[in-house]
Amino acid sequence: MNELLMVENLEKSFMMHHFNEKQIVGCKGISFSLNPGEFIGITGKSGAGKSTILKSIYRTYLPTGGKMMYHSEQFGLIDLIQATEREMLAIRNKEIGYVSQFLNVMPRVTAIDVVAEALFEMGVEDQEAVEQAKKILHHFKLPEKLWTSFPRTFSGGEKLRLNLAQAMIKRPKLLLLDEPTASLDHSSKEAVKEMIVELKENGTSMIGIFHDIDFMETVVDREYHLQDGNLYEKANLSI
Repeated sequence: MNELLMVENLEKSFMMHHFNEKQIVGCKGISFSLNPGEFIGITGKSGAGKSTILKSIYRTYLPTGGKMMYHSEQFGLIDLIQATEREMLAIRNKEIGYVSQFLNVMPRVTAIDVVAEALFEMGVEDQEAVEQAKKILHHFKLPEKLWTSFPRTFSGGEKLRLNLAQAMIKRPKLLLLDEPTASLDHSSKEAVKEMIVELKENGTSMIGIFHDIDFMETVVDREYHLQDGNLYEKANLSI
């Protein structure tokens, strides 16, 4: 198997305990494969389950069915659904990155420390981590005056750029992108595109969900559309 990731019949359901144990299906029957250095884009209406797919791969959500076979540098071929919490923590620290529209960091940690910490987790020395953090913050055009500020004071676009810097500085084996250009201006989108291209050239595989179709089509290798719980490859779409 040459694929980096093979997803087979992924399913995630949610039990609504406050509504007579009602079960809500987030996604079901999701199957696709991802090759090394490839970027897959996923589109679909809000609420279709796109984010559920990414969160299931990252194991923020524990899937309720299927398989997700991943070629890990640390553990070999591993089913991410069956992986232990210890294994997932190690994989997140060193192999899989996740970019969300929302920033979730400790309240009194500065922006530059947020980014440098991502490298500390990988064993990079303090000074080297800080220097790399400065370079990527420059790349994403986050003003230097904000580097020593607390991210909770940032605008939505500034928080998203910080999220991108934090995830991309690791140059992960697999990068999951949840609306990576949602609140960015044109120049910031170009910075994201440049970094995506650089990461792809160095072997990072990516899965992204988008509403910005024009941007997506400039960076992805394959497109899928999620509709009525089913994932269709664009070449096979009739919509």
